[in-house]
Amino acid sequence: MSEHAEVLNVKKTEGPQARARIKDLPRNVWAVGLTSFFMDISSEMVLNIVPLFLSNVLGVQTSIIGLIDGIAEAIASILKLFSGWLSDKTGGRKWLAVAGYALSALSKPFFYFASSWELIGGVRWADRVGKGIRTAPRDALVADSVTPKTRGLAFGFNRAMDKAGAVLGILIAALAVWLTQKSSIQLTKPTFQMIVLISLVPAFLAVLSLMIGARDVVVKGQRAAPKFSLRGMGKPFNTFLVIVGIFTLGNSADSFLVLRAQDLHVSVIGILVMLAMYNLIITLVATPAGSLSDRIGRRKLIIGGWLVYALIYFGFAFASQGWQVWLLYVTYGLYFGLAFGTTNAMVADLVPENLRGTAYGTYNATVGLLAFPASFIAGILWQGIGSWNGLGPSAPFLFGGMLALIAALLMAFWMPKKGALKGEASTD
Repeated sequence: MSEHAEVLNVKKTEGPQARARIKDLPRNVWAVGLTSFFMDISSEMVLNIVPLFLSNVLGVQTSIIGLIDGIAEAIASILKLFSGWLSDKTGGRKWLAVAGYALSALSKPFFYFASSWELIGGVRWADRVGKGIRTAPRDALVADSVTPKTRGLAFGFNRAMDKAGAVLGILIAALAVWLTQKSSIQLTKPTFQMIVLISLVPAFLAVLSLMIGARDVVVKGQRAAPKFSLRGMGKPFNTFLVIVGIFTLGNSADSFLVLRAQDLHVSVIGILVMLAMYNLIITLVATPAGSLSDRIGRRKLIIGGWLVYALIYFGFAFASQGWQVWLLYVTYGLYFGLAFGTTNAMVADLVPENLRGTAYGTYNATVGLLAFPASFIAGILWQGIGSWNGLGPSAPFLFGGMLALIAALLMAFWMPKKGALKGEASTD
């Protein structure tokens, strides 16, 4: 059965009272989910301990760690915009996504040889270039493969698969740490290098899963090369971008959450188990949350997720013991499970089918470009510069929590309540 026929089949099985089921999702959604599962096994094993390697082994300051993360996302952002537009122009989502995953997989072995923050940064940036190439075409491929009534479920399922891989990857890393250095507070270089080597296998399995399992979908509408125009995407989408941008400016890299845990004397093994539990919460929440957004609207789920985020960040600001950070980080998974996949689904609600790749590129570029100042500001605030002097590690979390509250209020009272397209699912 062709992928287009599978989409039609899903439509036929949807009655007015029917609730979409995971098993009814088409082949592409499963292929992308499996790819996300394998790549996150690989990425979460390594990327979560990169800030610890930078801090513990290389003695790098938090401002530099924030700079590395910020530049990584900024570099990827430009490519997300271009690759999304290119996938609209050519109609070829799959091979752009495969190329992006392949580049990320090929970059990972170089972490093994990195001995300075500049080299770590270079490898990190190459990995993000791969993410920049693949993200928008991959998300557009998922949106092309399902109907509006199953869009939230599809993106929630993809997020759940992604985070299930993260759970497994982090547990593998935790086992490696336990076998090599037990419950030490500081990460060692040999442990880091061993984890890098293990991560290579699932990285290449991710590439094979998408290469073999996915197919491009022909969607209605002409595949003329779209001109990039925010005005052409409509006011609801532009309003959505502004609100997401405000939230993102306070959403610094999770490296700072990891460093906050270590700052309060949580061991490396304790951090990895904490991260595994956090990702497990996302895995359990994301799919039912996505399905719920198909029935009650995206807005409510996003607002709820952002309010949870604000409370968690305020908790990080005032935490004084390691167990408090541990509990907060695990609960942080509720935000991700509720809001992240739902915002991805909302993008497709707001734009025409032939602009989906460009819209996902624009959305991801906005988030990625703002991740640079977000992480750099967080690093500076952590070191107690300017009007935040004296707050130390609490400052970036207070800043992020306040912006999340502002974004939630704007989503509640400024965001248009209906999708921009006739026949699309409501976004309220």
